[in-house]
Amino acid sequence: MMEQGMATRNRSVSMSGLSLTHPNAAGIDVGSASHWVAVAAHLDEQPVREFASFTADLQALAQWLRKCGVDTVAMESTGVYWIVLYELLDSLGFEVILVNARHVKNVSGRKSDVLDCQWLQQLHSFGLLAGAFRPAEAVCELRAITRHRAMLLRNQARSVQHMQKALTQMNIQLANVISDVAGVTGRAIVREIVAGERDAQVLAAYRDRRIKASEEEIAKSLQGNWRAEHLFTLKQALATFDFCGVQLTECDDEIERRLKALQKHEGSPAKGKKRSKSKNAPKFDVREHLFKVCGVDLTRIDGIDVTTAMTVISEIGPDMSRFPTVKHFTSWLGLCPGTKISGGKVLGARTKRCANRATQALKLAAAALRSSHSALGAFYRRMSARMDKPKAVTAAAHKLARLIYVMLTRGEEYTDQGQQYYEERYRERVVRQLNKRARQLGFELTPNQQPA
Repeated sequence: MMEQGMATRNRSVSMSGLSLTHPNAAGIDVGSASHWVAVAAHLDEQPVREFASFTADLQALAQWLRKCGVDTVAMESTGVYWIVLYELLDSLGFEVILVNARHVKNVSGRKSDVLDCQWLQQLHSFGLLAGAFRPAEAVCELRAITRHRAMLLRNQARSVQHMQKALTQMNIQLANVISDVAGVTGRAIVREIVAGERDAQVLAAYRDRRIKASEEEIAKSLQGNWRAEHLFTLKQALATFDFCGVQLTECDDEIERRLKALQKHEGSPAKGKKRSKSKNAPKFDVREHLFKVCGVDLTRIDGIDVTTAMTVISEIGPDMSRFPTVKHFTSWLGLCPGTKISGGKVLGARTKRCANRATQALKLAAAALRSSHSALGAFYRRMSARMDKPKAVTAAAHKLARLIYVMLTRGEEYTDQGQQYYEERYRERVVRQLNKRARQLGFELTPNQQPA
């Protein structure tokens, strides 16, 4: 066992001007093979120890912390190595906070595992660390399955690319006459090719009536050289596509079961705008399940479909109590402007880089507003006229996040006022500002007489 590794260097710190908020705090530097743990010097003769990442060593780590009288622990979110230790300590009653490594950077040139765990312990003992947001356990389980489903979709899309490559290498130009090789027509033709059919006319007969290309065009595109190695690759890619489809079905069943366990509201969502359903969306009624989980219908917001709503709820959950205000929520999403000010001058206001999956889903939903005849669509187009497209997408995603926060906290349904209403309100604001500016300069604005 790797436990009881004695630290040779201890960090000294002056406590003048600071008050101890957590005198029995501990700091853990998480690693893949071992974890370094530091407690206050008065709690143990050997305040810094190393424990291996095996389950028995993690249990010994928890016993040592309890023996030292530790009641709160701070650890960095290093990869996925922190998850097991976090869950173990949390189940044993410790108050565990997860901190961003970017917020606890050590002194340059003095970084080591021993110093890192001591630095975490000292910062946490003085109450200088803020814990990261982690939703409830049931939401964490739903989040893990939803992320796994997104990974399965990426794998299935990659197998479609492999099928297209194999067909192109045989000069089967099917992708030039139909839009989706993985659609109804494309899959039927590919399956017959793998089964041994080579007659182009027979294969073209599987054309779906919705395909714009004629059977003659499809038959012409299916004339190529049927090389054995490319046929084998095509067969393997089709098998991978089908296997991912089976796993996605099982994943959808598990997600539906998790959503039913989270339901706290009754009723069904009111009928809204008829929208086309994404082919990658789960096969069950996600909209109704999310309504029973949240109490509101998030898909009533323009740009947000069932896939986006499920991603957001699986990442944050329906409980917004951890975010005191909407500004805290948008800041956590990384959608609010930055405050880089020096000498009274604003040096930069760009948003911070963020890998939040909920943020990415909201930005995709915001980009879909470019052709929406709604108030949100008008807002996005006005932002696009003032700034470049990425900033306009961020601004629209910020507005979507604010609407979601208000709906989840107040239980109010969203009602779109329409594009015309938004344009009139915008014109009123502009006129009011112009009148105010004119009065400040000693002028008065007079509107033109409109013709009858």
